[in-house]
Amino acid sequence: MAKKELAGRDNWQTQSGTKASKAEKNLYKVFKEHLKGTEYILHEKPKHLKSLYAQVHLPDYVVSQIYNPPIAIETTKWGVSPDFAIENTKTGKILFGEIKRQDGWVEGKDPSAGRGNAHERLCKLFTLGLLKAYRAIGRIQAENILPFWVVFVGDITRDPKRNREVAFWFDEYDKNFFMWRPEMTDKDLTDHFDKYLRAYLE
Repeated sequence: MAKKELAGRDNWQTQSGTKASKAEKNLYKVFKEHLKGTEYILHEKPKHLKSLYAQVHLPDYVVSQIYNPPIAIETTKWGVSPDFAIENTKTGKILFGEIKRQDGWVEGKDPSAGRGNAHERLCKLFTLGLLKAYRAIGRIQAENILPFWVVFVGDITRDPKRNREVAFWFDEYDKNFFMWRPEMTDKDLTDHFDKYLRAYLE
């Protein structure tokens, strides 16, 4: 990739990251207020899985073929950093969450406006290892729900291609994602949690 293209991509990623950060802060504010006075708490950038990958034991034949320096599992941050987590302090159950802000193809824009891969990065949550870890740490064992929640913000929430793509990925687990569209309120977001997800933390 040319230097000019890389510079443009860096600038776009910086802007996207700034918008995502603002979106996270909005979600934090909404849920801190919504959960106030209850047995539920919101964790910002939870650390429950920060050393998850450092704890993986590789077979001896793999270790013999790779660079394998000593690893301090407690301090080595090879893991997963969700954007938020909602915990029921009485049951100890935790719902881990991601917020994905992405541009999208909407009125007045070209289809190329739907570029970006923030939504694709959530696919790691569907891997067998992470599903098992999220269930073990969050203690959400019910098979009819996933142990994580993804909240989308930005134009992606109205993009005709991305909406179909995300719906296909989640299939019957459609309560595990929420398109927080521009015309929606904070209450729409908290109502979704209360109606479809809170029960699995009880």
